[in-house]
Amino acid sequence: MGKQASAKVCVTGGAGYIGSWLVKKLLEKGYTVHATLRNLDDQLKVGLLKSLAGADTRLVLFQADIYKPYEFRYAIQGCEFVFHVATPQQTAGSSHSSQEIVEAAISGVRSIAESCIESQSVKRLIYTASVLASSPLTKDGFHLKSCVNESNWTPSDIIFTHGFEYMRVFSLFHSNSFHFQLPKTSPNDRINCCEAYTISKTLAEKEALSYNENPGDDKLLEVVTLACGLVGGETLLPYVPLSVEVMFSQLIGKPQTFEGLELMEEVMGSVPLVHIEDVCDAHIFCMEKPSMRGRFLCAAANPTIREMATYFRENESQYQVPEEFMGGEKKGIAFDSSKLVKMGFEYKYDKKKILDDSVNCGRRLGSISLN
Repeated sequence: MGKQASAKVCVTGGAGYIGSWLVKKLLEKGYTVHATLRNLDDQLKVGLLKSLAGADTRLVLFQADIYKPYEFRYAIQGCEFVFHVATPQQTAGSSHSSQEIVEAAISGVRSIAESCIESQSVKRLIYTASVLASSPLTKDGFHLKSCVNESNWTPSDIIFTHGFEYMRVFSLFHSNSFHFQLPKTSPNDRINCCEAYTISKTLAEKEALSYNENPGDDKLLEVVTLACGLVGGETLLPYVPLSVEVMFSQLIGKPQTFEGLELMEEVMGSVPLVHIEDVCDAHIFCMEKPSMRGRFLCAAANPTIREMATYFRENESQYQVPEEFMGGEKKGIAFDSSKLVKMGFEYKYDKKKILDDSVNCGRRLGSISLN
């Protein structure tokens, strides 16, 4: 049990892949959890969270929408720590433009940080960021720096060649429906959707970190951002989370999710991976430190697409990885996540375990089967 396990904490986006696992772990450690959902009438998501051990006495659910960020203040009130996991998406049937997605991400962070300050109870805000915000690409978009570390920021004018279909599927996975038709989009819509997510995560993380600069007496809020790699492993959800399906997209030969890997390798130089257990443990680690602030990369492995395909060919030989899903012959880029490790954090899951657990999740939920 954590040394501050009597504390009250808030998790935004509590019914998502990372959010639900984080709520589970916090309850197991004895914390009281305020979790937000977009819709408290969604019986599937509410039921999932209420079924967790300890939820009957230490879980309180709040309705809050990232497009109405003032709603989060009710959940934040009285908490000592806030985990901001929720992120705006272009969901199925939504009319939000790419510009609105970016603005909602930034204003959401700003509103949540201000609510933390106004509460006078919150000590630290921990923001779930993405490694896509720390691209080693130079401004021309053609050259990579020698290493990915916390000093890198993705250029805001970056243009991607990969990821269009992936981002379209990615946005739909965050809809309330588990069964959907892919809408027809124009190439410009697809580009906007892809770039909007990356730009929104980059600018929102910068907004969060700005609260660490010159804090006055009335703004005693520590902010930690965890720039997480592609998250894999098991899930509490009744379907395979998109990031997990991206992990094994080469095994099932699915172009839409394979583009997620191509997008990651294009932006990052290789594919930073992290296990759901390590992601949530890292969040809790950042909360339980007596004092902590700043930006931290969170990934335990950094293979290229081809290295992942080679692993699957060697260890899941009953499946055929088609040549077009093998990836190009390229040298990966160094990924330095030592800053978090130097603070005392230990990764428990390596590349093998991340990929194996993701495949097992896919098998269990019927997304991977032998043809």
